[in-house]
Amino acid sequence: MSKIPLGLIMAAALGASPLQAKKAKPAPEPAKPAPYASTYRPVASGPVLLRNATVLTGTGERLENADVLMQDGKIQAVGKGLAAPQGALSVDATGKWITPGIIDVHSHLGVYASPGIDATSDGNEATNAVTANVWAEHSVWPQDAGFAKALAGGVTSLQILPGSANLVGGRSVILKNVAATTVQAMKFPDAPYGIKMACGENPKRVYGEKGGPSTRMGNMAGYREAFIDAQAYRKQWDAYEAGGRRGEAPAQNLRNETLAGVLRGDITVNIHCYRADEMAQMIDLSREFGFKIASFHHGVEAYKIADVLARENICGALWADWWGFKLEAYDGIEENIALVDRVPGGCAIVHSDSSEGVQRLNQEAAKVIASAKRVNIDITPEHAIRWLTANAAKALRIDDRTGSLQPGKMADVVVWNGTPFSTYAKAEKVYIDGALLYDRGNRALQPRVDFILGQEGQP
Repeated sequence: MSKIPLGLIMAAALGASPLQAKKAKPAPEPAKPAPYASTYRPVASGPVLLRNATVLTGTGERLENADVLMQDGKIQAVGKGLAAPQGALSVDATGKWITPGIIDVHSHLGVYASPGIDATSDGNEATNAVTANVWAEHSVWPQDAGFAKALAGGVTSLQILPGSANLVGGRSVILKNVAATTVQAMKFPDAPYGIKMACGENPKRVYGEKGGPSTRMGNMAGYREAFIDAQAYRKQWDAYEAGGRRGEAPAQNLRNETLAGVLRGDITVNIHCYRADEMAQMIDLSREFGFKIASFHHGVEAYKIADVLARENICGALWADWWGFKLEAYDGIEENIALVDRVPGGCAIVHSDSSEGVQRLNQEAAKVIASAKRVNIDITPEHAIRWLTANAAKALRIDDRTGSLQPGKMADVVVWNGTPFSTYAKAEKVYIDGALLYDRGNRALQPRVDFILGQEGQP
């Protein structure tokens, strides 16, 4: 009688036949952890009760003589006559206004850092028309003085984007506006990546003499070719994943990896685009390849297709009044944001694209209110605050955690000296995850960096 190998006897004892035991497949490779993960940790803070203020919740609601309770980094309650938990710091906010923290969906802080010299110009990888392989976070310099100045303007979160030289400029990153040594320590935890695309004059100007696209039709062909490559790449990797990650993995390609993420819906799409006709063509492109556009940025002619944007659930991240600095930005009107906003389902956002504008986004929104009023469109503060908070969070797909003062959301909160939509408005206190990180009345809570320390005592 021949001997039976011990391994087969054990396999039989566990319910597997000898034949199954011989053909057992190796275990699939474990999935790799996400690279460059966030290491952000909120600053520890005890409970804080802000009392007796005018509160704009970011949900379209305005509460007079109301309180906001923050605890464990979250909004615990908003309402009148809230009781302070044991050990809470009670802050009298009588005469003040309280809003969610401002979110800037279009910033280049850190990648075009201060001081603005060649050594800190890291926003455009202008070596190829499609550079989906690059990530903005790998250029962000956390010591950029602009972050602290933005915090003083009430900005608690930002999307940092590559520049607009390329058809596809690379991945964006969402940051919490906190002082840190590394960009990983600023990264908004578990926020989706975005991608920056650009249409129109910029790519054709930059690459017209480099052998790249020199016309708008060349731009469109460039997008299509890139996404065709990404489709094939996605198909290979989807088959590998469906097979349990067994066997040899397909070759990794950083450019196609990002674009495949767009096709899967994992990466949000932000498109720098001015003209209405080009925005319509980019929507056609998204339909051809089956991806979703989150927002058009700058969109000087967005008012012409406001109904289309609303129907497609695409936000317009726009300026209050920038226009005319190049031909594609010529046909702008000051009512642009108001007209995009007023269409049922419209999603309007006030963005900066400026290291200076980010410091006063509340006043940029105030310009929109004034421009709308001149054409008999009345917009209330409780509605307008959404352009800076809830709508911005929606476009970045972080609205389940921030953008409004609702229980359970991050306690990113700004206390203003009066209505935020005033020339005289100042952010007096800025809380991030419930911790007071900026206080206009306390120099110890006014973050400064090396670049601006030499300006102490200057008028």
